[in-house]
Amino acid sequence: MYTHLVLLRGINVSGHHMIKMEALKKALEVFGFTQVQTYIQSGNVFVTTPEKDANAVGFDVKQQIFKTFGFDVPTIVVSKSDLASCLSNNPFFKTANVDTKKLYVAFISKTLSNENIHDLKISNIKPDEVAIDQNRIYIKYDVSPAKTRLDQKYIEKKLAVTATIRNWNTVNALLAMYS
Repeated sequence: MYTHLVLLRGINVSGHHMIKMEALKKALEVFGFTQVQTYIQSGNVFVTTPEKDANAVGFDVKQQIFKTFGFDVPTIVVSKSDLASCLSNNPFFKTANVDTKKLYVAFISKTLSNENIHDLKISNIKPDEVAIDQNRIYIKYDVSPAKTRLDQKYIEKKLAVTATIRNWNTVNALLAMYS
């Protein structure tokens, strides 16, 4: 059996695509996933399945959500090793006294090309900062994610990917839950 973390994009945000986590858990259990566990209302769900392929698991979750709740929710599946790597490789921790409340990670649906990385780095996103590591974008907001143009929609449009953003505390909590 394999445990997968599935990050759902765009649910329970500003009153759109509302899904109660208990209803999501039941829907995924009906599908056949076991040990379904959710974390907060923003779409973080662990599922256990005999399926090893992360893409297949993400597709199955997406299909079950559509069948049960009637809307299309993009999914990104993150492995335990990917989360651990994310936590240990955040370049913003090389700076002293970093405010973790301003740190976020955008999980991306595919590995970014060098051209994509260059395009994002030269974008006019100052005073916010980004660092890119394969299929993750580390973000350090100058003020807050509510006061920036460097949001999920901007990243998706600029890079032609699906992205979902989590704050640093959530990333830490998710890794702890994996154990």
